[in-house]
Amino acid sequence: MTELSVLDETSIWHSAFRRRRRAAYLRAGLGEAAAEQLLATQWERMGEPTVAEILADGVRVGLVAVTAIGGAGRIEELWVHPEHVGMGHEKEARGWAERWCAERGASRVAVQLADPDPLFDDYPIRGQNRLKVVETPAELPGGVAVRPMTEPEYAGWRAVEEETYVFSIVRAGAHDEEQARQKSSADLAQLLPQGLGTPGHSFHVLEAAGRRIGTGWLNHGYLPGVTFGYSLFIEPDQRGSGYGRTAMALGERATVAAGDSALMFTVFGGNEVAMNLYTSAGYRVLTEHRSIELGRGSSEVR
Repeated sequence: MTELSVLDETSIWHSAFRRRRRAAYLRAGLGEAAAEQLLATQWERMGEPTVAEILADGVRVGLVAVTAIGGAGRIEELWVHPEHVGMGHEKEARGWAERWCAERGASRVAVQLADPDPLFDDYPIRGQNRLKVVETPAELPGGVAVRPMTEPEYAGWRAVEEETYVFSIVRAGAHDEEQARQKSSADLAQLLPQGLGTPGHSFHVLEAAGRRIGTGWLNHGYLPGVTFGYSLFIEPDQRGSGYGRTAMALGERATVAAGDSALMFTVFGGNEVAMNLYTSAGYRVLTEHRSIELGRGSSEVR
């Protein structure tokens, strides 16, 4: 029989969570300092989770941590000891976590995975953070050149970025269009307070045969030794010509030029073509964000 019991003291989960998540980040290619900084950021975001022990006939076999803010619930971790995996405890714990979130007004429950977990296969993918350690950056194909973006180009580029971001959020199912527009505008304003001159950011234009074929926007030192590629964009009329790998080559070369050793970026759910391309190019999944509407395929019990 599986039971869930909320703990008064959560330090045992906190230390174990950090150890497990840190090991997953190191396996994906993050360095020690980058892994620690990412963990610190995540812990600050989640605040003080409610943690319950998963009991099987009175014996602790796992732990589940949950948070709920407004209409959004999160399963911060659901861990069952390897010796007890596959005995139904995971499903019982998931159901408990979804009910806990629903009781606090959440209409959606999200989870962030550092390793694949079939328990959440029915939670649609909203986005993945991908990472590649760049030892030797890919070469640009012949006839393709890279130059810095100019100030006159920046305004038009930013307008396109905001629209592209809105489309990606809506396609992933993370927000409706109005919410996506608000998020897109707010995020870019926060990330680029000084526009083209925002410190730590670089902006590039890809050209071939005298035409612009794409752009790149990167944040160097996003984590220690890690560049974050906010946008590696190929113009719509240039897609299907193999330039996707060219954009990644731009990102890798800019990463190394800035003194970083790994390139990280987000790919939104619903973009399976891009996910397959990144996998074939050696970009591993660092974290995967999934969520589900309660009452629509979830195991919530009313």
